[in-house]
Amino acid sequence: MAAISRSRRPLALAAAVAVALGAGALAVTSASAAEAPLKDYELTWGIKQSYRSYVTGMAAGSFTPSDGATQAADNGAFTFVGGSGTYDSDTHAVRLGFAGGLKVASKLHGFELTLSDVKFDSGAAEITADVTSGGTTRDDVPLADVTVTRTMTDMETKLTKEAATVLGSASYEGAAGDPLTVVQKTPPTQSPSPSASPSTSTSPEPTTSTSPKPTGSASSTASPSASQTASPSASASETGSAAKGDIADGTLGWGVKQSFRTYVVDGPAKGRITASGGATQATGNGVFTFTEADGSYDTDADTLKAAFKGAVNFKGHEANGTYGLDLTLSGLAVELDGGSGELTADVESLGKTTDDVVLAHLTAATSDLKAKDDVLTLDDVTAELTKAGAQAFGGFYTEGAALDPVDLSVALSDDAQLPDGEADSGNGSGTGGSGGTGTASGTTGGTGTTGSTTGGVTGALASTGSDVPTGALGAAAAVTVAAGAGVVIAVRRRRQA
Repeated sequence: MAAISRSRRPLALAAAVAVALGAGALAVTSASAAEAPLKDYELTWGIKQSYRSYVTGMAAGSFTPSDGATQAADNGAFTFVGGSGTYDSDTHAVRLGFAGGLKVASKLHGFELTLSDVKFDSGAAEITADVTSGGTTRDDVPLADVTVTRTMTDMETKLTKEAATVLGSASYEGAAGDPLTVVQKTPPTQSPSPSASPSTSTSPEPTTSTSPKPTGSASSTASPSASQTASPSASASETGSAAKGDIADGTLGWGVKQSFRTYVVDGPAKGRITASGGATQATGNGVFTFTEADGSYDTDADTLKAAFKGAVNFKGHEANGTYGLDLTLSGLAVELDGGSGELTADVESLGKTTDDVVLAHLTAATSDLKAKDDVLTLDDVTAELTKAGAQAFGGFYTEGAALDPVDLSVALSDDAQLPDGEADSGNGSGTGGSGGTGTASGTTGGTGTTGSTTGGVTGALASTGSDVPTGALGAAAAVTVAAGAGVVIAVRRRRQA
């Protein structure tokens, strides 16, 4: 396997057990035998879920695996096969290169690239790949930093600056990528012995057939499942809060969908995002925070109804002062019952408003609502796009697509202190990659015009140029309910809090 070009960073975690080849035992007995061969490994990584949604959604593009690589169903993660390489018993680094390629292409948005020769290096704690685009190939481009774990399954990844360039958006730099798993396709004949520690010797003792499994100090070996067992909904005990009553205040953190924000600011829309009315946006074209909640709660019945102040406007595809995309979400409300519920909003598109559109089905990690210090907190509530929400985005995202998760905190008394940073997690300013610099009013802006857009607005949809279809320009226009338009949107009357 070709040597990885980047200089090695310190090991995230060291490997503590010996290495096996097939069914035969391998003994590492001297410094000259420090590097032992590995084979039959697979690497599974989805790059980033929102990027996959963008490619197959807004960009109307495709992923094409080749040479043994595969993609999971429903636009899932990619698996590269035939992994071979070495295990270094001195440094405990696992280095593997994988067969298979992945072509990513969109005629609509004008890009085509291929990833090949994917490599994983536990010592450098990174994923690299050769990237071919525009007839030029760059070798060993670092795509993600990896938090290496003992089992090498579901390892956290963080996209690099180089990955942001490859994927076409500065907003991806430093963003969390999909989890990474590296496993041996054919299990060894004997179970590995995970008890050895690199702190006890510089190389593992001779042993029978086992698989290399990075390990480390007690402070760094806690499994992801252990760290995630705590309920995100405030699992602490009750602190004397009334079982039910009115909400005194609260905040809602929600980014709508990261790929949509990228499309508006950094993508073909060349537009801007403006938060107003008490809502703010985090820097770097980040998520939105809506404030001043009111509503009601019942912790015995595990129900919550909360409405929030603030609005966010997405505007883009400007031509001669007219915008083909002009979408405003306001009046956001959340209703939960036993851990599930819905998120609604008033949707204004190109000057026409539809109230109480059910944008997302919500699922919390727990059905049990418990208050701590008179505050109910729910983090990372799963948001799944509804049929009405899919129509609101012009069909770019299909029903059931994952939206950004929802973070919710509500105060049950006037004296309750909301978590620091909730109400102002974003100062209303920020940069949007190539979109320019936001302003104190809460605008993340673009360059204003796009050469691929011609004409003005006809009815609810914009006229288009040859390379941007009506659907792309009217990313939110389909939400408009007009007589004879044939657009049916599921709405509900907002229930009073």
